[in-house]
Amino acid sequence: MARVNIKVGDIFSVSLDSNNEKYFQFIANDSIQLNSNVIRVFKGEYSNNTRPTGQEIIKGEVEFYAHCIINLGVKMGLWKKVDNNNDVGRFEICFKGTNDYGSKAGEEPVKVSNRWYVWKINDKEFTKIGTLVDPYKKAEIGIVINPLSILNRIRTGKYDFEYPGE
Repeated sequence: MARVNIKVGDIFSVSLDSNNEKYFQFIANDSIQLNSNVIRVFKGEYSNNTRPTGQEIIKGEVEFYAHCIINLGVKMGLWKKVDNNNDVGRFEICFKGTNDYGSKAGEEPVKVSNRWYVWKINDKEFTKIGTLVDPYKKAEIGIVINPLSILNRIRTGKYDFEYPGE
């Protein structure tokens, strides 16, 4: 499959099943997080027989934001580019991360972290906060997420991997 030329504002469709789909929009590259693509996924579900305009899609409620590699998902056939709209919203999105993510073979993963940090798209630095407190509890996980895990969250509302809790 050929590489798709993507640009900020591009909108992609994701098949939920044989009858319905959802959409996400490429809103930025985050230089702080491996220059990865940042997307906003919309809650609205549409019939495969209905093709909303880009303007209709971006007026919908945002379900979540994530860092990913859009072209990899295109190459894997998980989503396809359908439109572009230059309105990408505001960049007040807060992401969270912890150095307690992951574990070596045979080690028990950390269930609750007290080593959290937060940032906004293209912040120059991460802000260390330690214990996860409001308003950061609702921040999105900021690691670069593989396309299959993005697809799983779009379809089920949850990622298919473990990440430390509060």
